[in-house]
Amino acid sequence: MTGSTVRPPAYQQLADELRNEITSGRLQPGERLPPEPELCVRTGVSRSTVREALRLLASQHLIVTTRGVTGGSFVAHPDAAQLADSLTTGLTLLNNAAEIGLADLLELRRALEVPAAGLAAARRTDQHLAEIRATLFDPGLDEVGVMIQAHADFHAAVAKATANPLFELVTRPLYQVECGSELIEAAPDGYWRRIDADHRELLALIEARDPEGATGAARRHLDFVASL
Repeated sequence: MTGSTVRPPAYQQLADELRNEITSGRLQPGERLPPEPELCVRTGVSRSTVREALRLLASQHLIVTTRGVTGGSFVAHPDAAQLADSLTTGLTLLNNAAEIGLADLLELRRALEVPAAGLAAARRTDQHLAEIRATLFDPGLDEVGVMIQAHADFHAAVAKATANPLFELVTRPLYQVECGSELIEAAPDGYWRRIDADHRELLALIEARDPEGATGAARRHLDFVASL
């Protein structure tokens, strides 16, 4: 006896078709999608189904929808921070299922973060420096959550300074997942002062355009984090 195949709902099928057009490049960033009535005629579905498909694509940061006379749904311009959300979700699921641990995250961070520090030192702009500097925190704060987020923001800003959006896309989820580590939340005395000192050293080397020094500082920083 042959098992029956359950067809996905109509809005999902439409969303999949439009997603394929976007990811294949047939629809380019900034390009307007066909109006809702045209999509209804083209696909033979109701307007509510079309709207549900568009809402799904918007939640995945693939399109943006505006209202008004010149409004409509447009293909979104890629944004590393938004696209990283889906990777963060996947890593969080693996982390919660005990499929990966802090050692796994640190291993991947070494592979990405050390060369990223060197690239940031070679390519950074004044704007990049300002963004990195804005993430520095007072290690004397009694708010661990604030310092954990600042730690993630610092490394995301360094990744952005590589001027290679793939670094930001791939590394940002690592810092978000690691932020939830109970080990880091229960860090020993002096941990955050050392983290702050490491960040300031790395910023100074990036500002000085010293790729070799920056990679060494990033490696030492990760050695310290791994020593917990």
